[in-house]
Amino acid sequence: MKITNDKAGPAFQSGPGPDNRGNTIVKEIYIVLTDTGTVLSKIIRRYTGCPLNHVSIAFDERLEEMYSFGRVRQRNPFSGGFVKERAGEGLLKDAQCAVFRFRVTQDELMRIRERILEIERERDRYTYNFIGLIGVILNREICRKRAYFCSQFVVAMLASAGVKITDEPAWRAQARHFTQSSQLEPVYEGPIRNFVAPGNIVTISPRRGIRARLPRVPFRRAAS
Repeated sequence: MKITNDKAGPAFQSGPGPDNRGNTIVKEIYIVLTDTGTVLSKIIRRYTGCPLNHVSIAFDERLEEMYSFGRVRQRNPFSGGFVKERAGEGLLKDAQCAVFRFRVTQDELMRIRERILEIERERDRYTYNFIGLIGVILNREICRKRAYFCSQFVVAMLASAGVKITDEPAWRAQARHFTQSSQLEPVYEGPIRNFVAPGNIVTISPRRGIRARLPRVPFRRAAS
C-alpha cells in the first residue's frame, strides 16, 4: 500500500455528488475497521483470521463523530454497550485501522443518524451482544432486544435507512464482509492516529489498496 502525506488537507472531495446508486448525495459515511487489542478482539481474530475485527460508523472524515458497540469502560472487559468513540484515544489510541467511505442521500443520512441518536439517548438500556457472537459461530440467529455487537450494529443502522452494503444479515455480519463490499470505497489503511492527524493526506494505490490486501487473509466462514 502506498501512503502519501501532505499538509493540503483530506485526500478526497466531500460535498454533493452522485452516490453509489446514482442519487444526489450530501455527505459521506465512513466505515472504520480497527484492531482494539482487547481479549475479545484476539478471540474473534482467532476465529475469523481477520486482523481488524472492530467495526465503527462515522459521519465525518476526521472521525470525530464515530459510534459502535464495544467496551464502555476501558479496564472492564464485561462493560460492553453503546459507545461514542474518539480515534486515537482509549482503546483506539494505538490501533491499526482500515477506513472506507460510502455516499448516502439526505434522507438516508437523517434516518441513520436519528436511529443512532435514539440509541444514544437510551444507551443505559442497551448492552453488548456477547451471545450473538456465539450465534455467528453456530451460524444461527440469536435474537436479543437492545443488544448488538459492533458489526451487527453498523449493518443494522444502515438497514434502518434502507442502505445495504453487504448481502449478510446484521446478525451474521463480520468485519471481513465490509472489506469485500463493492459498495465501500477504500480510503486508508494504517495507524488510526495518522489518519486523523491535522493536515494529513492519505491515498491508497489501487494495486495495493485495502480490498486487494485484506481478502487474502484466510478468513474462516461460518458453516452453511
